[in-house]
Amino acid sequence: MFILTKIADLVQIPPSQFEQHSRVAIENNINAKYSNRVIQKIGLCICMYDLLWASEGLIGHGNGLVNVNVEFRMVVFRPFKGETLFGTISSANPEGLKIRTDFFEEIFVSYKELPENTEYDHNEKAWVWVVDEDRMHYDKNEMVRFQVLDETWNDQLPDSGGQEALDRARSVPPYALKGSMFKEGLGVCLWW
Repeated sequence: MFILTKIADLVQIPPSQFEQHSRVAIENNINAKYSNRVIQKIGLCICMYDLLWASEGLIGHGNGLVNVNVEFRMVVFRPFKGETLFGTISSANPEGLKIRTDFFEEIFVSYKELPENTEYDHNEKAWVWVVDEDRMHYDKNEMVRFQVLDETWNDQLPDSGGQEALDRARSVPPYALKGSMFKEGLGVCLWW
């Protein structure tokens, strides 16, 4: 679920942070730049793990920023295909279930990946698994276990289209997971 990724980059330290120890200032700037960001084909960055190397700082012309070349490792969220994860149901619609974890919300389980004899109840806006006359509901905020099937990457290109571009960026996540609850042991945790 979590991996370490080595990254090399240029960090700029503003004069307001000169009183900090250089290692602390570098770490703070790396976390500010990368944490909670998606790097294409790598995953969702969580936080810096360790600093491997840092060059001598060079003061930039005109702005007073200190430029430091760094090499560091980052903790990244990127589950592998077939991995089983826990999450909670955030919403349901006729297409399937939206699942979220404490820090990641872009997980979708299609209705095709739910067990046989599962039907959508339009009145309750929830999926129901019918087993021997028993109706077991996939309720909102219920803890579930699911298996990762696939991941989707969407490049977020800069666009000068104003509000339309902003709405498109919100509707198309840069990184999303597709899950399954088809196998035994998957689904609502209280059932098992």
